[in-house]
Amino acid sequence: MFSLRSTRRLCHSAAAAADSSAAPLIRVQTSKPLEPPVLDKLKAERDPDKLFHLFKANATNRILVENRFAFDDTVSRLAGARRFDYIEHLLEHQKTLPQARREGFIVRIITLYGKAGMTNRAVHTFYNMRCRRTVKSFNATLQVLAQSPNFDSIRQFLVQVSPRFDIQLDIVSVNIAIKAFCEVGKLQEAYLFMSEAEKKGVSPDVITYTTLLSAFYKNKRWEIGNGLWNLMVLKGCMPNLATFNVRIQFLVSVRRAWDANKLIDVMQRVGIAPDEVTFNLVIKGFCQAGYVDMAKRVYSALHGKGYKPNAKIYQTMIHYLCKSGDYDRAYTMCRDSMQKNWFPDVSTFYMLLEGLKGNGQIRKGMLIVTLAEKRMPPFSSGHLAAMQSILSSS
Repeated sequence: MFSLRSTRRLCHSAAAAADSSAAPLIRVQTSKPLEPPVLDKLKAERDPDKLFHLFKANATNRILVENRFAFDDTVSRLAGARRFDYIEHLLEHQKTLPQARREGFIVRIITLYGKAGMTNRAVHTFYNMRCRRTVKSFNATLQVLAQSPNFDSIRQFLVQVSPRFDIQLDIVSVNIAIKAFCEVGKLQEAYLFMSEAEKKGVSPDVITYTTLLSAFYKNKRWEIGNGLWNLMVLKGCMPNLATFNVRIQFLVSVRRAWDANKLIDVMQRVGIAPDEVTFNLVIKGFCQAGYVDMAKRVYSALHGKGYKPNAKIYQTMIHYLCKSGDYDRAYTMCRDSMQKNWFPDVSTFYMLLEGLKGNGQIRKGMLIVTLAEKRMPPFSSGHLAAMQSILSSS
């Protein structure tokens, strides 16, 4: 008979043998390299055919299905390769999944078709949804139609589809439609659509008014633009920064720089801070009207209020300083601008170099050319040669 001690020794030996036999198996399993996650593989794949097949092989993977970025990125790259057949295959398959009974999921498919420029497929998707349609999916489809504006198709969608599915338009619908109408030059129709929507209980907001103001001002229909500004204020719709900038741009375009400058004071009184676009417009307005000294004052005020000039402000100031003959200040601003990797256009460079040469400041001109040579992407060799010739010619 075995004793208890010998039984324990036997058990211990068997356990040790089991451990030693299992150890090599564990080492083999852990030494195998892990497959990269599917999202990483999709992101790294550059071949459109392989990308399509990789996506298709994982088309029901929940991690992939619920990842918006993966869909956007894949569709974008397939569209860039003009593989619209692949896009249709992948997105139509997504409609068969359980998630396709959620409106939000279908909205994503409609939007992706829109990003790929496949307008007909987006509209078809809306009409054949397996879930209830609301203004959310309606607006997504309307936005796709607006991306390649066709007045008749947009108008038809608005007039026929909304009542057919008992969808009440909201302010988002109105703003999408008005912007689309304005982009195809149907300004009168855009204004009337706003009025019709308001009668049905959808009041225009600041985006509505700003879109219309911009369109009427750009088309030189200033009287209507001014009337819209007054109507907006009368109805208690407060202009925002974008609205003020649209108004200031109009004033600058009709050489009313002083009125544009006064509007900055109005902005500040109502609690809206001007931005770099505002200051650039006013500076440009004063320069175009011949008040370069006033433009310099606005530029100095910009610094005093804690703003930092952007590339456009530098370009505007340098150009008009050269035109007014203030080459010393233009040189200083051009040097500072280029050190920030912001470069004036070639014609401004030529003006500045001609002015510096005329003032006998060749060394300053040479420094400007040296900085211009470091531009990325570089100026053409012809442009650089022309700059050098300005300084070297007698």
